[in-house]
Amino acid sequence: MKRVVVTGIGALTPIGNTVPEFLEGLKNGESGAGPITQFDATLFKTRFACEVKNFNPEDFIDKREVRRVDRFTQFAIATAAEAIQDSGLDLEKINKQRVGVIWASGIGGLWTLEKEVEEFTKGDGTPRHNPFLIPKMISNMGAGMISIKYGFMGINYATVSACASSSHAIINAADYIRLGKADIIVTGGSEATIARTAVGGFTNMKAMSERNDDPKTASRPYDKERDGFVLGEGSGGLILEEYEHAVRRGAKIYAEYMGGAMTNDAYHISAPHPEGIGVINVMNLAFQDANMKPADIDYLNTHGTSTPLGDVAELKAIKAVYGDAAYDLNISSTKSMTGHLLGAAGAVEAVACVLAMQHGFVPPTINHFTDDPEVDTKLNLTFNKAQQRDIRAAMTNTFGFGGHNTSIIFKKP
Repeated sequence: MKRVVVTGIGALTPIGNTVPEFLEGLKNGESGAGPITQFDATLFKTRFACEVKNFNPEDFIDKREVRRVDRFTQFAIATAAEAIQDSGLDLEKINKQRVGVIWASGIGGLWTLEKEVEEFTKGDGTPRHNPFLIPKMISNMGAGMISIKYGFMGINYATVSACASSSHAIINAADYIRLGKADIIVTGGSEATIARTAVGGFTNMKAMSERNDDPKTASRPYDKERDGFVLGEGSGGLILEEYEHAVRRGAKIYAEYMGGAMTNDAYHISAPHPEGIGVINVMNLAFQDANMKPADIDYLNTHGTSTPLGDVAELKAIKAVYGDAAYDLNISSTKSMTGHLLGAAGAVEAVACVLAMQHGFVPPTINHFTDDPEVDTKLNLTFNKAQQRDIRAAMTNTFGFGGHNTSIIFKKP
């Protein structure tokens, strides 16, 4: 099969609106959490989230077009623009029929749908709807709009698998290039669901933290006092390219995609398998796909959402797969800083892994205060401060409601 490399990256996150800003946020262990500003959350049990700050869509999209696309699509266009510029692609010279876009969103245009339903219920029942309701709402529009903007005519679709969505997109993109069906694929994911329906729904599932008195410390993976995840928004993007194609055009290569895998727990709609069977399977399959072994990995970016069950189940699975090599790893959850970006989480965390390898550091798991007796304290969970380390290879795990599991391995070029 063809080799696949990363030649461009983009990020729009609660701790930085560009890759350089995101990098500094990771190094400094910043929290992106704060009171919700996008709607009045006074009556909600959870009144905080990790929002993107100071984002102006008109920096990337014509003013008239802004009203025609949902916030998640605005994020997608902005992040793809950064990644494409970073890649140094000459858009006049590449074969655009060999360039694809596989871009994820777990929920899509929730803000648009919520607003339209709200406006309809206020009226007299007469069906007055925005003519752009459907294009703004559907989850594939991020992929579609990126292709329209740049004229990319190759493979184009969206992956939807809850919080594993953008990891599925990355794996699918890499496999298409491996099989010779594309030279370049713009991949990643975006999510913008800090809305009443999402906050209310997740809160009533008892999935989200209610630490309203101290939002910045609310996302605390592996801490004894963790009480749920913190909702985030944003996007992450990668330019995946066939290795020889990248070399011929003199592209800089951030990392090589070594392998990935996808499984399902086949257990529960929202709870992880208590023994982590699906997670064990997906990591083992990722190693098989990459032709690598656990001892080759220096850094593992966990799903680590800060939920009581999920954090422990994933660590059990890591110990089962890695054995003694688990104690030589640096492990961390960057969701402690960004919150949980749902369908965009996998892409943002993949970018974090690439940056960690490039700059020789491990992003921290911030907000650790109290050891959990169910968490093995001999594991290096990179608590509270970044650690310097030469990272030869990194693995990132992402899981989603419905039992979806993904695992991806990148290596230094």
